[in-house]
Amino acid sequence: MIVLILSLGALFGLIAFGLVHNIALAKMKGDPGSSLELTGGEQASGSSMMEGSPVVNLNAPALEPNLTPWDGVGRVTVLMLGLDYRDWEAQNDYSRSDTMILLTLDPLSSTAGILTIPRDMWVGIPGFKHGKINTAYYLGEANKLPGGGPGLAIKTVEQFLGVPINYYAQIDFGAFVRFIDELGGVKIDVPEAIKIDLLGSGSATKKTLQPGVQVLPGEWALAYARARYTAGGDFDRGRRQQQVIMGIRDRILSLDMLPVLVTRSNALYNELASGIHTNLSLEEAVKLAVLASQVPKENIHQGVISEKQVLFGTSPDNLSILIPIVDKIHLLRDEVFGSSGALGPLTPGSSQERMIAEGARISVQNASHSAGLAERTAEYLRSLGVNVVEVKEAGELSTRTSLIDHTGKPFALNYLVELMSAAGPNVYASDESAGGVDIEMILGDDWAASNSLP
Repeated sequence: MIVLILSLGALFGLIAFGLVHNIALAKMKGDPGSSLELTGGEQASGSSMMEGSPVVNLNAPALEPNLTPWDGVGRVTVLMLGLDYRDWEAQNDYSRSDTMILLTLDPLSSTAGILTIPRDMWVGIPGFKHGKINTAYYLGEANKLPGGGPGLAIKTVEQFLGVPINYYAQIDFGAFVRFIDELGGVKIDVPEAIKIDLLGSGSATKKTLQPGVQVLPGEWALAYARARYTAGGDFDRGRRQQQVIMGIRDRILSLDMLPVLVTRSNALYNELASGIHTNLSLEEAVKLAVLASQVPKENIHQGVISEKQVLFGTSPDNLSILIPIVDKIHLLRDEVFGSSGALGPLTPGSSQERMIAEGARISVQNASHSAGLAERTAEYLRSLGVNVVEVKEAGELSTRTSLIDHTGKPFALNYLVELMSAAGPNVYASDESAGGVDIEMILGDDWAASNSLP
């Protein structure tokens, strides 16, 4: 299900680990007097600082992803990756990602953001066909691409969201659990009773958390963030993951935490090193630690791509997928990034104007018992500017209306779904050619009964 990347508290925890690692290195070099002065944006660790070396990079891809360098001054963005627990448990050679969280920090405005991307998002994967975004990591690993799984996952997210990514971090189960336990747990306000499943199998792993504020040990915090079977499914899970992230952040930045981490630095580093994979250098992690600690909590913007920004659909292999509504996702992205201007320009115009500009070729097919429905619907659609290129009878009858997107035309698809909302059409993505058609509209009896055609 997931390796909750939650990144030792997202930017905050991962960076705190960099501080602990630096102190551990200083101790191992026999320099008990080395310290970090987190004032004025400077670090003072002397010769004990191993500049440019990875914070932790054991078992990382042989060739690190070629990412956009951070200039050390402006916005910095990190992709946090967690791997699918089912792949991990089965000891498969290659894993899918199960969690993707984009973390961003803007030192100039002293703001930060956390954006969760659902694993079932249907996106273009560079060099491959459209697929669920969680398969990008698997494809990068299985095909031994440059940068491996992280490299292809990053390219996919950059293309999807239109933002440059500077770093990645992937954190294993054990490191996450151990770090939270080292913090003495994480304080969580559980909004309602929820069933969680600790790692392992059997009835002993099944627990129920009651509503209220409570301190969860590492394994329970992981299970809380992994839980999927609530009303909001993966969207709820994304919100819980961010709740745990902020809980870890608050614990790390509390006044009594840093001395504890310093005291335990050697042991903590030895225990966690093999469970963290990142291209962040130690120097960069320490610098980010300073910057992140200066961001007020009220300046941290949070967002989860949810049912407000997607259409629910079905993939060619009959799996549930989320089809992105591009402009709505970009608006959420800009809210989370706190940008004064759009990071990537939104397509101008109304939803109808965007649909017309996209020029999707539509086939209207009658699968209902109502004679002439396809012709009447096509005439209505053309009056709205829809590019109907084919009108015919469907091969078989259907009670339900369906839209089949063959080439990825998000503006036309979203416009048609909203137009036919009374029928609640099924939405499918297909990677098969449809003879010069982008979207097939299969009209069922539900459209015949609910349409508002002139």
